[in-house]
Amino acid sequence: MKRIFSAVLCFSMTFVVYGEEPAKKPTPKFDIGSQAPAFKIKDASGKEVVLADLTAKGPVLVRLTCGCSGCDQELAYFQAIHEAYKGSGLISLAIFKESDAKVADYAKAKKINMLYAVDTKGDSWKVFDTKTMPTNFLIEKGGKIVSIAAGCDPSGLIAKKLSEKVAKTVNAENVDVKKKVEEQKKKIVK
Repeated sequence: MKRIFSAVLCFSMTFVVYGEEPAKKPTPKFDIGSQAPAFKIKDASGKEVVLADLTAKGPVLVRLTCGCSGCDQELAYFQAIHEAYKGSGLISLAIFKESDAKVADYAKAKKINMLYAVDTKGDSWKVFDTKTMPTNFLIEKGGKIVSIAAGCDPSGLIAKKLSEKVAKTVNAENVDVKKKVEEQKKKIVK
């Protein structure tokens, strides 16, 4: 009887320890291959920007960012991506999580040459289901997400890899934006 009781007890403890399903990690709503979210925001001039309208025209690079020192150092690489591929149809949209006045001054000082908007509350991060700053979404014409590049890399490596993906998306020759920005920095120093 003790043996049966011990066996049942041992079996039931094994079931308790191993019988439960492991907790599932929540999957992001938006991942590579999924349709980009329905999203709209007002740009710096107050005009409503609708992501679906942009992706109907061509690929879109959405950059959720701020004005911190890391994002500031990365900005040159993303402006280089914009310049390199806008002629091939790329539309770049930077969304800053800063105050309107700060972004206006920042955009003027940095000569931001792409579409940009301000989202002080961070609603864009909720829509795109990300908490990482910065996060970049490359969305092909038609709205499918091609690439998600999250995290800050002031050295330009993330931008370089993203540039390669943009080149494939727009069917253009790849531009080494890391090299291009480094050459520009050297010209300024001289």
